[in-house]
Amino acid sequence: MTTALVSEQFIQIIYLISAALFILSLKWLSSPASARHGVWAGELGMLLAVIGTLLYRGIVDYTWIAIALVLGTIIGIPLGRVQMTAVPQRTALSHAFGALCVGLVGTAEFYLRTPQIPRFMMAVLSAEVILGSLTFTGSLMAAGKLQEILPQRPITYRGQNIVNMSLLAISVAVAVYLVIHPEDTRFFPLMIAVPLLFGVLMIVPIGGADMPTVISLLNSYAGLSAAAMGFVLDSKLLIIAGALDGSSGFILSVIMSKAMNRSFTNVLFGAFGQVQASAAAAKETRTVRSATAEEAGAILAASNSVVIVPGYGMAVAQAQHKVRELFDTLTKRGVNVTFGIHPVAGRMPGHMNVLLAEADIPYDKLLDMDAVNPDFPQTDVVLIIGANDVTNPAARSDRSSPIYGMPILDVDKARTVMVIKRSMSPGFAGIDNELYYLDKTLMLFGDARAFVGDIVRQLSGDGHA
Repeated sequence: MTTALVSEQFIQIIYLISAALFILSLKWLSSPASARHGVWAGELGMLLAVIGTLLYRGIVDYTWIAIALVLGTIIGIPLGRVQMTAVPQRTALSHAFGALCVGLVGTAEFYLRTPQIPRFMMAVLSAEVILGSLTFTGSLMAAGKLQEILPQRPITYRGQNIVNMSLLAISVAVAVYLVIHPEDTRFFPLMIAVPLLFGVLMIVPIGGADMPTVISLLNSYAGLSAAAMGFVLDSKLLIIAGALDGSSGFILSVIMSKAMNRSFTNVLFGAFGQVQASAAAAKETRTVRSATAEEAGAILAASNSVVIVPGYGMAVAQAQHKVRELFDTLTKRGVNVTFGIHPVAGRMPGHMNVLLAEADIPYDKLLDMDAVNPDFPQTDVVLIIGANDVTNPAARSDRSSPIYGMPILDVDKARTVMVIKRSMSPGFAGIDNELYYLDKTLMLFGDARAFVGDIVRQLSGDGHA
């Protein structure tokens, strides 16, 4: 048995272990209790994949590889040290970098192999380049919206769907032509440029309310493009990893679309998130009831059961640690405190779960929407911290509302509702929240972290604490 064969077998064993770790990572990430193990498994799997690739006998010069590893480390470490509120846009950037890599590799492979490219290989390479290109610019647009560099509201124009579909059709037509005539390299740049433009125009009409689903969908596109690259490079590991990423992202997108009662077509072309100015203006004269931290503390102290509903406002204020203090204080008083988590609360899948886990909130206290909704009629107090659209009763009652039919947390069925919010401004969907005008609702205006801290001090200063 030759040294080269032993080396090849050893690399394939490493790849097999790496693929198994990727699968285990997804499995463990499905539960908060095992999520940390899932992260470690994924990181170890990727490390082994990189090591296996570096051992490949076809590499004759490691100089540029070493330079790339150093540069990647220099760039990656600062990018990894972001606030929890910036994780969604950081995730979008990761999708963009991965998609750019896929597009560049596909471009290099095309010019290296042309004109002797089998039709099947050219078809796969075309899919790789198209998906990689549109995911690259689409992810950059999503990151820009999440970072508020770009407007969070939909940017729309008449005939946008026709333009987008035409661009996609052009990309596919060019790809089909190159499958038949791969030697005609003049058209290849067009197959890159058109999807790059399509990625921009695909995301800008989408409002912030749909961004969690968009991030998940872009993740799916990035995975599928990586799987296509695996076919081009004859890499079983890339095919497996890309298929896992693409399928899991797609399934998550379907789940989230159902949670919002929206189809993929609506997400991509519905321009969900436009401000309903007339409706907002009509309700400016409506009054709300407000309360101080002292009054809120007294209500919470007198309760037996409390459900805390976190939203993006909690993330912005970095209030999760103060929320943990409130949880501990109320629990010591004998109050049963749980958390109601909507699947699309925040700006990315699992955003609230990650924030609360960072504050060491017990996993068994984090209840998803289906588990917590039956408890609301028996709940003394619901404390909403920065959540808006996911608590809006209009989703059940107002057929003219853009969120009508979206499953929500039934917080309005609790005995008392308290909402911590900076102002009466609408959420991502751009519509007023009927919950704020109910007689049972008290508005607690202010910064979430400061207000929760004030409530904790009121409770701790009580002689019963």
